[in-house]
Amino acid sequence: MSYATRTQAIMNGKPVYTVPAKSVLNMSSGFRHKLLCDGPTFSAGSACGYSCAFCYVPDLMRKSPHMSGVAETHNDIVIRREGAVAALRRQLTFANGKPRYLDPADRRTIYASPLVDIAANPTLAAETTDACRTILHLTHWDVRLLSKSTLLQAVAENLAEYRDRVVYGVSTGTLDDGLARAFETGTPLVSKRLATLHWLQDEGFRTFGMICPSLPQVDYAAFAASMHAALRADRCEHVWGEILNARGDSMARTINALSAAGHNRESSDLAHVSTNADAWEDYSRQTFESHAALYRPGQLRFLQYVTKSSKPWWEARRGDGAILL
Repeated sequence: MSYATRTQAIMNGKPVYTVPAKSVLNMSSGFRHKLLCDGPTFSAGSACGYSCAFCYVPDLMRKSPHMSGVAETHNDIVIRREGAVAALRRQLTFANGKPRYLDPADRRTIYASPLVDIAANPTLAAETTDACRTILHLTHWDVRLLSKSTLLQAVAENLAEYRDRVVYGVSTGTLDDGLARAFETGTPLVSKRLATLHWLQDEGFRTFGMICPSLPQVDYAAFAASMHAALRADRCEHVWGEILNARGDSMARTINALSAAGHNRESSDLAHVSTNADAWEDYSRQTFESHAALYRPGQLRFLQYVTKSSKPWWEARRGDGAILL
């Protein structure tokens, strides 16, 4: 019997499957190490409304029971967790309905979403809003939301009374709308999502930046400076940065997507660093150092997967914002 059930719905041009929402809340996520949360995360889905070539989730979910019986590839479907908000409420309360985590001193930050975009269409944005309202009502936690969607504005408007407890961020590794379109399918233009970030800042909402994934650059300093300005970093609490997270087929998918869209220099440069360890490390270090030169102490959080040989260099730069993974 298939674990996932195909529905009649279509979201973002993709067929929608549902799986039982046995668990929405993860109290001990690895995202703690990335400083995006203090352990807790929540996710109402297992396959995204968007399709990004660089996404590592398809490889992560390859053997998941949520893909059992699904004929399509992970990138070609949406998977929702049926009854997600109700399941979240159950995880946040005891059997008698009383909150589990209502200690006023418990001011942890919970992050969404480790698997899917939280606002890829109005239905999902509304579901995220309901989930956040549940968390904010039953705990004293802060909520960190990351999205590529302009609908983040609608989420913020609907949670305006909690503006001091929700931090909003949009992610992009480039400021070039055309380049982003090459490896992101279905996402709003970079310029539009940055406009949403600016709206959030102008309206007094808490914000953070996410420069991810960033490709090899011709001029790293110029790239970092343009990102710093575009994010209006002085209005962001923190800014995360990361090069391409190479997992499974994500590297090959991104190289092929860039080439197919005619971005031959970017495709060639990424292919080169992907097969040359020294070039990969140089790409990582130049990206990091260009960002580190611009941010106030403690603001930059640069995520870097290290090897035995590279670890000492990155260890020495923890104080400048390096986070070793």
